[in-house]
Amino acid sequence: MTRNVHGTAIVVGERGLIFLGPSGIGKSMMAFTCLTIARRAKAFSALIADDQVFLTQQEGRIIATCPPSITGLMELRGSGIVRIDNVQSAPLDLAVQLVSVSTAERIPHENEYWQIGDFGRLPLVRIASTAVDPLAIIGALMPAWRQETPFW
Repeated sequence: MTRNVHGTAIVVGERGLIFLGPSGIGKSMMAFTCLTIARRAKAFSALIADDQVFLTQQEGRIIATCPPSITGLMELRGSGIVRIDNVQSAPLDLAVQLVSVSTAERIPHENEYWQIGDFGRLPLVRIASTAVDPLAIIGALMPAWRQETPFW
């Protein structure tokens, strides 16, 4: 069984991230920023899928895959569509919910998860859609990750 999710999925280092939120909030741009920061730190980073992400479950992990028609393509709203280094699929480790600063709770609940039907769930962090360095925020919220890779 496959689920089609509106979001953007990337790999940074050895971690799979999926960015979620309403249309126009900046999922693609936030993912692009993460890819760029990681690349500048000489770490592996690649796009899995932008706009549509196919999710499956394999051996207890949630796997993100790109629809063939959009492989390696990312829309940077207002700038155009760009080709990005990509992988066809990868396991996901974290869901990143982009939120508007003006309407978001100041302090969300701890230990939140993104429940994906009967597939399972992923840890979820909320990041302001205006964040300049999302990887630093993820590192602050996921302290165990900071020890793995210097850019967290």
